[in-house]
Amino acid sequence: MTTIGIAIIPDVEALERNREMVRAAEDGGFSLVGVQDHPYQRYFFDTWSLIPTLLAETERISFFTDVASLPLRPPAVMAKAAASLDVLSGGRFELGLGAGAMPDLIANYGGPTRTRGETIEALEEAVDVLRLMWSDERSVAYEGRYYRLEDVRPGPRPAHPIGIWLGAFRPRMLRLTARKADGWLPSLGVLSRDEMRAGNELIDEAAQEAGRDPRSIRRILNVQGVIGEEHVPSRADLPVGYLLGEPLAGPAAWWAETIAGWADDGFDTVVFWPVIQDAGQVERLAGEVVPLLA
Repeated sequence: MTTIGIAIIPDVEALERNREMVRAAEDGGFSLVGVQDHPYQRYFFDTWSLIPTLLAETERISFFTDVASLPLRPPAVMAKAAASLDVLSGGRFELGLGAGAMPDLIANYGGPTRTRGETIEALEEAVDVLRLMWSDERSVAYEGRYYRLEDVRPGPRPAHPIGIWLGAFRPRMLRLTARKADGWLPSLGVLSRDEMRAGNELIDEAAQEAGRDPRSIRRILNVQGVIGEEHVPSRADLPVGYLLGEPLAGPAAWWAETIAGWADDGFDTVVFWPVIQDAGQVERLAGEVVPLLA
């Protein structure tokens, strides 16, 4: 059966609504809450501060960065933060990771200026660094073009094997996902359904070429939409960063059928981003859609 999660937007003015949505997700039996990471957005909380706050207010549900902005967060420090959150929460943290989708804003914020190819190279190095920092080695070293470690003492060890899920959309990133990542984390709207099917096929092929079992790579799909007949806000109605594409809308039965179709396409997990940011949408997902998936 498809694993279901939700995503929240770390809007400063929506803190109480986000808390209500997270409580509804936990009460509804969902597995995951994703939080996007855009430090340069002035109306967003820092994701790495919001997640531990919400972890402390919940007992069962896991959280993940959807996705962490690598250029603004050195991987060794990110690894320590992720492991710390995982230990403190009893194994409830996963790491969605991106190469940096908004290079101009990242550079304006003090991050490095890199070409698209360089961002992918840096991401590959970062995955290596993360693995080293979560290892049980007494001392680790790494010499890369973008990141280096010298006689670094890893720790703490994560409470469980933290998944590294890459926000990947183009073939080179998909091949990197197949070689080194634990999951693929695309968003419907950035990619079409046909492109997502092709992406899954490419990951399967590249994983086999790398000697990996394709089934070991999770497939997690971000989907924005509205359940029911409510008005669907347009891009003009919402702040920048709220919409990835045209949101989906329909009744519960349509959503259940559509989620089942994504499972047929190879996705084991669906993360629902309610365009209408309130707990009612999460409750409808739990109470009206999920029972139809059984």
